[in-house]
Amino acid sequence: MGEKYILVNDVGTTGTRGIIFDHESNIISESYAELPQVYPKPGWTEQDPQVIFDLSVEVCRKAIEQAGIKPEQISAMGIATQRATSLFWDRKTGEPLAPAIVWQDRRTAADCAALKEAGHEPLVQDRSGLLLDPYFSGSKIGWALRNWPQLKEAGDRLAVGTIESWLVFRLTGGVHVSDATNASRTMLMNINGTGGWDADLCELLGVPMRLLPEITGCTSEVGRTDPDLLGGSIPICGMAGDQQAATIGQACLAPGQTKATFGTGAFILSASGTQRPHSANRLLATILAQEGDARSYALEGSVFVAGSLIKWLRDGLGLLANAAESEALARAVPDNGGVYLVPALSGLGAPHWRPDALAALSGLSFASGKAHVARAALEAQAYQAHDLKSAFAADGVDWAELRIDGGMAANDWMAQDLADMLALTVERPEFVESTALGAAMLAATGAGLYPDLAAATRAMRGRATRFTPALDERTRETRLAGWQDALARVLG
Repeated sequence: MGEKYILVNDVGTTGTRGIIFDHESNIISESYAELPQVYPKPGWTEQDPQVIFDLSVEVCRKAIEQAGIKPEQISAMGIATQRATSLFWDRKTGEPLAPAIVWQDRRTAADCAALKEAGHEPLVQDRSGLLLDPYFSGSKIGWALRNWPQLKEAGDRLAVGTIESWLVFRLTGGVHVSDATNASRTMLMNINGTGGWDADLCELLGVPMRLLPEITGCTSEVGRTDPDLLGGSIPICGMAGDQQAATIGQACLAPGQTKATFGTGAFILSASGTQRPHSANRLLATILAQEGDARSYALEGSVFVAGSLIKWLRDGLGLLANAAESEALARAVPDNGGVYLVPALSGLGAPHWRPDALAALSGLSFASGKAHVARAALEAQAYQAHDLKSAFAADGVDWAELRIDGGMAANDWMAQDLADMLALTVERPEFVESTALGAAMLAATGAGLYPDLAAATRAMRGRATRFTPALDERTRETRLAGWQDALARVLG
């Protein structure tokens, strides 16, 4: 059938993308659809599981059609997904039984605070590598099982999982699996050694283990797609959470190599090799990849609000006509005019872990305009990254350079500001959607096109642009001091 291709479904928080890559990682076609979010109450964020599935199938079908290829020309499918979003469905019919509770959702903040107060966080951190925070799946699942009667009524028909579990179940007609990277974000998995679901953690959070999927590797064939969905039976050979996929796409596999993805949130991962890292500075230990039974790890810092801040300025406040305008506005003023924006719109993540924190815009005067606000929003990304860099360094993992990707990384002003505020070289790949590329690398490895993931990253990673620090130290220190002052007021 001629040349072979790789299909990737990259399912983020605000959109789903279908991409066809060739074996040299060139994009042949691409299709995208926005995923709507629902906010039933302050701090709650939900999505419709059926919409996620339907639109994901639609963009994959369109990508195949636009590429002008047949499904039998596709060697493998890779899936990368938003992590820690929790879904509930009927394992007999495949129908969703409740809304998806999105990772940004904070409804279990009080539950997590009570567990922390009762002294359970050391156990959670030791077993799962995570901290007691509503960000992760476990407390969401426990809340849903207590509060949604239809889940109790479903009994043994109930299946629970994260986005990739849901997609694979529906794509294959019933395979219930979760790859190790996504499973490691549930707060229900023992990430040490070859540990699986942890009975103590499941009991602590009120989640029966029988509801959970089987944990698999990231480069294994887990099933084949139903021919009626994509026009043919395609092997699903690669899966990972979006941030792990982006780290792989950036070829950050060796210990110390670090990437930052600026999407809806901002997530910085530093590879740790086969040794599970331990943090004394409220960073997370997570599984980076699993090939067969061999696991590699990463140290992670999670920022909850990045690109979603620009979206809020556009849609919520009407300050921007489009996201790209933020760069032009930032360049339109010589400095921030004393304006700082602490973007705690869904609490603060690492290294603060304050789900109760609220966003704040400070330093306004009659001289302030929307350009200062837009610039403050972009500057906040570098400030948050600087806070994380300090925490990583305190854990003995200082960054030599930073590789960035994600939709926001296309902003040249922000990339340069990161280099200036972090005082190190920032590298941005030609193709900033590293998450999708990482999923393609995983699928190519799982399909046997490369002997291992390291070989796939060497062969498939493209060229990059480098940004070097150009800001004088005095200005840098003044700006950081202003951020710390604004942050301290938010933290109380």
